[in-house]
Amino acid sequence: MFRQATDRRVAVFVADGLEEVEGLTVVDLLFRAGIPCDKVSVSHSLEVTSSHAVTITCDRTVFDGGFSFDDYDMLVLPGGIPGTPNLKACAPLTDALTRFVGEGRQVAAICAAPSILAELGLLAGRRATSNPNFQHVLAEQGAELCAHDPVVVDGNVTTSQGMGTAIAFGLQIVRHFLGDEAVERVSTGIVLRP
Repeated sequence: MFRQATDRRVAVFVADGLEEVEGLTVVDLLFRAGIPCDKVSVSHSLEVTSSHAVTITCDRTVFDGGFSFDDYDMLVLPGGIPGTPNLKACAPLTDALTRFVGEGRQVAAICAAPSILAELGLLAGRRATSNPNFQHVLAEQGAELCAHDPVVVDGNVTTSQGMGTAIAFGLQIVRHFLGDEAVERVSTGIVLRP
């Protein structure tokens, strides 16, 4: 049962070919923490198929009448191939990411998806990480690469490395909104061991 703990909202953007664990882990942890979260398709369909043939039904699409990025306090990008290039091909999303970062609003990306932020010029001079296969993109675009850190927070931008760091990534988002006590509560609930 969802028990809302904050009025702040998160959008997790879902593209065909995403790495489903990276997206759904964030959705799950935010649900457990009581943080409202929408799964938002970047296509015209609510149904999206992951890179491992898992069908996800989203709550809305960026093309819904009345959809506004400004309804959200954080924009989250899961990785995956071809999910990452499919996210990057969504102009309304990339425009919103650029605006959010410029306005000091929160964005987060995991696995290959930090490369989108890098290619938009949003990681230049920032500490960041990504999947090892995409770290060269971050470095080439001027990021201060934290190659071995599972999650990196630099101001209003959070990045992470991949499926194996998805829980740490999701818990960092919980921490941003609700603090360490909520992280401890959620970690206990999922039986996370050190």
